[in-house]
Order: sequence, then structure tokens, then C-alpha cells
Amino acid sequence: MTLNIPEYAALALDRLEAAGYESYVVGGCVRDALLGRTPHDWDITTSAAPEEVEAVFRGSRVLETGIKHGTVTLMTGGGPLEITAFRSEGDYSDGRRPDSVVFVRDIHEDLLRRDFTVNAMAYSPRRGLRDDFGGREDLSGRILRCVGRADDRLREDALRILRALRFCARYGLAAEPETDAALRRNRARLGNVSAERIFSELKGILTAPGAGTMMLSYPEIFFTVFPEMEPMLGFDQHRPDAHIYDVWEHTAHAVDAAPDIVEVRLALFFHDCGKPATFTADPDTGRGHFYTHPGVSARMADAMLRGMKSDTAARETVTALVENHESKPGANRKALRRLLRRLGPDTTLLLYEVRRADALAHAPELAARLAVELEAESALLREILAEENCFTVKDLAVSGRDMISLGLSPGPEIGAVLDALLGEVTDETLPNERSALLKRAEEMLRQK
Repeated sequence: MTLNIPEYAALALDRLEAAGYESYVVGGCVRDALLGRTPHDWDITTSAAPEEVEAVFRGSRVLETGIKHGTVTLMTGGGPLEITAFRSEGDYSDGRRPDSVVFVRDIHEDLLRRDFTVNAMAYSPRRGLRDDFGGREDLSGRILRCVGRADDRLREDALRILRALRFCARYGLAAEPETDAALRRNRARLGNVSAERIFSELKGILTAPGAGTMMLSYPEIFFTVFPEMEPMLGFDQHRPDAHIYDVWEHTAHAVDAAPDIVEVRLALFFHDCGKPATFTADPDTGRGHFYTHPGVSARMADAMLRGMKSDTAARETVTALVENHESKPGANRKALRRLLRRLGPDTTLLLYEVRRADALAHAPELAARLAVELEAESALLREILAEENCFTVKDLAVSGRDMISLGLSPGPEIGAVLDALLGEVTDETLPNERSALLKRAEEMLRQK
């Protein structure tokens, strides 16, 4: 077999081999190439120690990005190229990084330390595929298997539990029984992993094609990260005409129905987390109601995202989507303009992606009806946006400076006047024209 290695990586391999060092492309790039995908990055592993790699590429720009663990980065015309020495590793006493690293000359020792068989393959144009643990067969069979004892690999770095779910979701793999059991058995170790690392993997899982499958297959792992969400599992919504799934199942199907936009999928992941806490039943019919759940879900999502150290912009967008996921302006021009005013065009467009996916996870008859309604709303929304109307204060034909020129002092009062002007423009009772806006602002000031 032959892999199509890009020229910049192939040249680096040739230089290392010419200097007498056995060298391979390794890991995810080999996995993706075998699947017929274009790898995002090409990594090299070599029998050369870091200082020997630097000597081979003397005269080139080499960064000591991970020199302690045997990695340097060669800057090439094709992009940065990580080159790592063959190594074996000691214990992982902190559950994240090896206590010690020993550089070795045998690639088998290097492959032995890797997480999953599908990631433990290496390829050399001179020697072909090096596959010591059956990774190619597992890839063909769509199987995820730990290298060696599964418990050992997961105890070394518990983040591998979430990495396993991400690989399964992205590549359509299923964990073989020993690995599957170890993923569940070691899940409490995720408590030793930093929030930032967990959140990064979570986003990778949720934006993968099989995200919903992972949620349904491994709910206890998600609840280890977010115990607040556990009541969703098995929670009957008591609305058979609208919901054929419990709250967790509905959430999983909604996530899968959405485009892989991270804010949209995160919003759907959290959108109904407040339902169990807000459930009431009609005393006569037993029909379930969740009247305040969007707001409760948004507050829960905000707290969980803060715990994950989410960046502020993403957190605010996701919580806005959650809080408004049941906003139903209908195909009503004024109501849609008000929604655009409240959320802004970008978030409003994301909201419709959330609402579409949410609708598809309902009972079939209701889902079909909601789809028709949403298409009518979306068509009118696109029409409004195409008209390039005014939706935010910054779109007004006047600014804070204009308000100061009318005699207002800098501060909250200016914002209040501009917001009031925007409201009238949104309701189409006032044109977004400078002269009309200034005249109306003067009237507001006289009425104070």
C-alpha cells in the first residue's frame, strides 16, 4: 500500500532517513489517510533524539515546542511539522502526563504507548505500514480498541475517555467490549481532568456526525461531567402527541438533526436541561407542561459553561439560543423584527437552526407541521434581512455623539434614548433617517 504524503512531510522523512534515522508519519494522519480523508496535520516519529533532529535540520527553523517530551516543530513551506522521537513513558501519577520519558530506537516501543489501535499505526514510504496492534483491521471493522489493557490506557490520561467518544462519533466506530466496559468503569477519573480539556473534547463530540449516538450509548459519561443533566434520562414528558422520546433521547436526536455549528449543537445539548425541574401535570388530563423551562435551562447552561471555562462570546450566544428556543414570532414581520432587534441577525439565524433541529426531534406529525411553519418564518426572515434594515443600535443613522450634541451627558441616558429610537424603527413607526431620528430624540427630551 502507498499513502499520498505531502511533499513537505516527505522531504523531512527523506532527510531523516538519509542521516540514518528510521522515520515514519504516524497517528491520526495515517488513520485518516487509510479512511480516504485528507489529514489536517502530518506528524513524524523518528529514531532520532531531539538534538539529532535539530542537527539534521540545521539551517532550517526548528522550534523546541515540546523538547522535554521529545517533540520539535520544523517550520516548512507546507506548514509546521511536528517531529517526535520514539519514546516510552513512565507512570502517569497526575493522570495526564507521564512522569518520565525515555527516548528509544525501536518504533514498537513508541506505538505501544499510544491510546487506541487506530491511532497506533505508522507509515514509511521505504518500509510501508507499521501496524503492530491490528489498527487497520479495527478501522476496517469500525472498532475502537485500546492498545494493551484498556484500564491502563484510561488511567494514564482520563481524557482518553472523551477522546474515545469523539473518535467513535466522528468515524462511526464502536468500542469493543473490553474498551467499552473500561470507558464506563473509569469515568469518575474525569474529575481529575481540567475543565478546558474536557470542554474541548465535548465540543468535538457534539459537532461530530454520531454525537447523538454517543449521548444515547454513554449517558453516564456525560453525566459525570454534567451531573445536573442526569434527571433528563428517562424523564417522560407526558405529551405523546408531541414527544415520543424522554427528555435525554429528545435532546440526542435534536443534536444529531442540527448542522455541525458548535454554538447550535451546544444550545441543543442544553436546551431542555431545565425540563425536569419545571415539570407540572394537568390535574385533569395528566398532560405535561414545562412553562418556564427555557429560562431555567439557560441559567443552568450558563453555569455549566462557566464551569467549563467557555469563552464569554460563545457562552452568551449559547445561553441566548437556549433562552429563546421556544420563541415563536410566526410569519409576522413586526414580531420577527423585534426578535432581530433583541438577538441581532447572526444569533437569530442560529436560533432558526436550533428550532429546526428541535422540531425534527418531536413526534412525526408535529415535526412535519412545525417544519412548514418554520419555513414560512425563515422565508420572511430572509426577506427582512435582504432589505438591510436596522436591527441594532449601531445600525441607527444617529450615534451617541449626536445625542451629546442634543445636550445629553455621556452615560446610560444616551443608551436609553438610542434604544427607544431603535424600538420605534423596529416597529416601523419611525424611519431610520438621521433627520427623523434627531427630531424624535428632541421630542423625547422635551417630554422628560
